[in-house]
This record gives sequence, structure tokens and C-alpha cells, in this order.
Amino acid sequence: MMEIKWQVATQQSQTMKQFLLKNGISQRLYAKIKSQGLPVRLNNRLSSPADQVQNGDQVSLTLPAELADETVAVSGVPIKVLYEDDYWLVVNKPAGLATIPGPTNTTDTLLNRIKGYWQQNGATDLVPHIITRLDFDTSGIVLAAKHQVAQSLLQPQIEQHQLQKFYLAVVAGTGLPEFGTIKAPIGRVGVEPRRRVIADGQSAWTDYWRLAQDERLTVLKVQIHTGRTHQIRVHLSDLDHPLVGDQLYEGPLGWGIDRQALHAYQLTFNDPFSQQKRQFTAPIPADIQAILPTKINDKL
Repeated sequence: MMEIKWQVATQQSQTMKQFLLKNGISQRLYAKIKSQGLPVRLNNRLSSPADQVQNGDQVSLTLPAELADETVAVSGVPIKVLYEDDYWLVVNKPAGLATIPGPTNTTDTLLNRIKGYWQQNGATDLVPHIITRLDFDTSGIVLAAKHQVAQSLLQPQIEQHQLQKFYLAVVAGTGLPEFGTIKAPIGRVGVEPRRRVIADGQSAWTDYWRLAQDERLTVLKVQIHTGRTHQIRVHLSDLDHPLVGDQLYEGPLGWGIDRQALHAYQLTFNDPFSQQKRQFTAPIPADIQAILPTKINDKL
């Protein structure tokens, strides 16, 4: 069983049913709560659907555990946990690891490792809900929800592009301005894995700040406001500044790193349960540190 808790932060008076339906509980799940008599508490007392919920109240709901999908393999390879609580898991994904299972790897992806980690620690909820995905060779922060309700509560922020995601990117060439905005649609041509800037693609928005440069490369802080596949790689290569080590997008090889020089170093979101801002940072990995022209940690 999982207990979901909310600290109510609204001046609008509402019934318990209205509150739950506005806070990630679907009509279907609400019907299940009523039919199974799952306990809903208001300030630690059993509550009815008609009870009034006020600002400052605490609401809690006990839900059945999300049992493991037996078709999803368990991996015992350790993960690097940056943060964990009852609802969220924040992991520092290494380069060279897929985020979720696919045709070429169904047994040892980050999702498989998270399932193994939770199983080893005796968790009852064993279905990782991956919120932020990273490419195979991109390192850094991945956020996972521990329950479908947590994922549902964060969905409005995802849809409204309110999760703040910052990356460190090392690109070929110099001459980029101190700040730039790229708003160019991204799409796929045929079945090729490479994405491109094309007129009928999906809208995509990327901002970047120049942190440092030398005679052949530039270090950028990058923020993405949309989450298109390969977005940063596509946008920067379209500017003729591909990521160092990015073979797919014709970035220079043999410059001291054997994968694209891209690291998701910071993630910020508003926790819908505590109503607090959560911010997480993943240290810059050694292979990217090795090619930086100067230390830039204080500029991130």
C-alpha cells in the first residue's frame, strides 16, 4: 500500500471529492476508492466525500501497491541516487545506458535498474514512471515517479513546460553570441534515426548561454522548454555547431570524448504534494570535465 499526502494550499473551499479529482485522482480511480472503501483522511481523521477541505488542511489517501510487471526484467546493476522520498526518485544516469527498454535492450536499462533497486529495498510499488528521458549517450538527471498518481499530479507542469531542465553542452566551433534562442520545428525524414529542422515538424524551443570557448570549441549552458527527441543535438547542429563527439549529427570525433558531450545537470519542479520547489543538480562527469577549456561550475 502507498499513502499519498497533500498539504492543501488553496483559498477555495471545496469538498473532498472535488479536491481529489483536481489533484491527480481520475474518475476511474475515485470510483475504485469508493467501491473498495480505501481510507481517505482529513487532518488524520477518516473523511467522507462531502467533507469540506480548507487551506492548510492535510489530506491523505491510501492506495493499493502498484505490483511489478513480470514482463519487465529486473537488473541488479546499482544506480546513482541523487534524491528519494515517498513519491519521487532522482537518478544520475551514466552515458551509455538507455532510459527505457527497447528492441535492442530489454533487460538492462535505467528502468530495469530502478526496478531492481526498489525490489532490493523492499518497496511494494515496483512500477517506475519515468518523467524525464535522456538519450543513450547523454548523462545526467532522470526523474521517476513512484506511483501513477504522482505522475498524474506532475503532468500539468510537464504539458505547460514548467519543469526547468538545464544541460551542459560542448559544441564545435566558436562565434556564438553570449545568449541565443532557437525556435525551430523538429521532425523525422522517413525512417532515419536522425531528426532535422523541417517546416512541418513539432515546435521546439531551446535557449543557450555561452560559458567559455577556446580556439575550436564552445561550452554552453542550455535550457530546453520543449522535449523533442534529440532536441539540443538537432538545434545546435542546425546552427553548424554540433556537439563534440556526436557522430549521428556530424560532430567532431577524436577530441577526447567518445560520446556526445551533453549532460543534464539541473532539474527544478514544484512538488505538488509539499507545494515546495525541488531542485536537483548532477555533477559534471569526468569525460566532459576533461575537455572543458576552463572550470565552469561556478557559471552554471
